[in-house]
Amino acid sequence: MAYTNRHRGPDLENLCPWQSSRTIFYMRLPWSLVSCLLSLVSCFLFLAMVYGKLFYNPSGNLIFMVTSLEQFLQDLLKEAGQICLSEQENLTAGDLEFKNQKDIVTATDKKVENLVISRIKARFPGHDILGEETGRHCSPDNPDRYLWVIDPIDGTTSFYHNQPFYSVSIALQKQGQTFLGGVFAPALGQMFTAQKGHGAFLNGHPITVSSRSTLIESVMATGFACLRAGLEPNNLVHFNRIVPQLRDIRRYGSAALDLCYTAAGKLDGFWEMELNLYDIAAGALIAGEAGASVTDFNGGTGFPEQGIVAANPVLSRLLIDLLNPNY
Repeated sequence: MAYTNRHRGPDLENLCPWQSSRTIFYMRLPWSLVSCLLSLVSCFLFLAMVYGKLFYNPSGNLIFMVTSLEQFLQDLLKEAGQICLSEQENLTAGDLEFKNQKDIVTATDKKVENLVISRIKARFPGHDILGEETGRHCSPDNPDRYLWVIDPIDGTTSFYHNQPFYSVSIALQKQGQTFLGGVFAPALGQMFTAQKGHGAFLNGHPITVSSRSTLIESVMATGFACLRAGLEPNNLVHFNRIVPQLRDIRRYGSAALDLCYTAAGKLDGFWEMELNLYDIAAGALIAGEAGASVTDFNGGTGFPEQGIVAANPVLSRLLIDLLNPNY
């Protein structure tokens, strides 16, 4: 291609016919429009890469970004938390029911769970739901086995006694694997979230587990769901073996919060037995995404049925050694 001047562009008279026509065609293209479209496509691909997978809703044939799901989850947690805050100080003995002599449920637990279920059914009518108070709600059209796992108030005893250490916990599973979770402590203003493969966050800020490597410098938490249920063997045997090895122990009364505090490095580790899926589904994902090793008491994947342990990998191994009956 011949050029007569650096600034004038191609010399059309010295081009062969096919070169001349093609050059003229290209010169007439609206390059600014093409550039704009390419930029938009690049931006979309970048966002899709950064923020994760596309989410398919089989009931509505709609596609959502995981970020839209997370926003839905956070809005739902905040709405549920607002109910807790508005009703906590006004609870009376008449608002209590007893699952057994020690295990209580309040009218607010049921109100929160009903709200969460109604919001999920309205948005995702093809999804299954598992709630602590109402059990499993199944949809006939759920080929990807989406399941929302809800604990409306984890730490009901703390809630009823007007203490701040309770939380609303919601997780979303696909084919048995949790890929989105949130735990909100409304009285503390703490929102913990995570999506599989994208890290864990507290109020939008990344969190990670502690880096401590010895038990004597560690502060850990546990709970006693086993005692509430009157089960044997119980956690007291493990408690008496582990606590003397630690700097200190904490008892917050919400397994979901214990897992999230471990994720944020506020605690160095957590163990408990006789928990249910709704107690740990969201918290276990958050802890794992923050770098925790989350296992059963034997280091396997059978949690929570076979107990649950969460800590950084070094402390997790030390805890498992102490929890092992042959220790």
